[in-house]
Amino acid sequence: MSEHVIIHQAAGVLTLTLNRPDKKNALTDAMYGALSDAMEAAQGDAAVRVVVIRGNGDMFCAGNDLGDFLAAAGRGGSTEANVHRFIRLLGSYHKPLVAGVQGRAVGIGTTMLLHCDQVVLAEDALLTTPFVGLGLVPEAASSVLLPKLVGHQQAFAMLALGQAMDAQAAQAAGLASMVVPNAGLDEAVAKVAAGIAALPPGAVQATKALMRDSEAIDAVILRESKVFGERLQSAEAREAFTAFMEKRAPDFSQF
Repeated sequence: MSEHVIIHQAAGVLTLTLNRPDKKNALTDAMYGALSDAMEAAQGDAAVRVVVIRGNGDMFCAGNDLGDFLAAAGRGGSTEANVHRFIRLLGSYHKPLVAGVQGRAVGIGTTMLLHCDQVVLAEDALLTTPFVGLGLVPEAASSVLLPKLVGHQQAFAMLALGQAMDAQAAQAAGLASMVVPNAGLDEAVAKVAAGIAALPPGAVQATKALMRDSEAIDAVILRESKVFGERLQSAEAREAFTAFMEKRAPDFSQF
């Protein structure tokens, strides 16, 4: 269990809180493992009716920890890492998922929201998916789910161009169920989760299953994962990561 994931269960609600605020809740392999373990356990626990994902501090999630990225590259972009386990869980999860987001949500911090059944955004929320700028490709089935939700043009702007989407635009595009003042985020998320937990759980889960083609989503996740692993080994990705570590702009003119 990672010290950087706080797990709390009460009144049918399992809350998983990313607790690495000094690193803007950037996700490590250990954090992905803790999230996956808790979510898998919750699947078979009748006492859990809804799972909530939160982030401590002023930022929901900065995406993947760069150190883990580099380590994965050294392993040849292994698909055995807990990140892939977590992503596949998101795509196939039976129980309802709720997210409460404040500040920046980067990479997986945004793409995980596509698998949540209710997303509550604070007014300062800003969603970004800067995969291409790192020489990579989208993950978590976002290459299909995001265009389906917001259209090709807006999805390309986010996934390829790395353009950000603010809270109001995200709600208008269907990426969030509501936008609330920052000070009211905790209360709003708790109210949404409690409302779901009070419903008949079997009917909720059956409805969610009817609304999502989990097999098709998993096929996209696996296809993305293969290309992502290949891109992680690419010269473009090495240049992007090296430039980041050296605090300079990457130079892709050589490719």
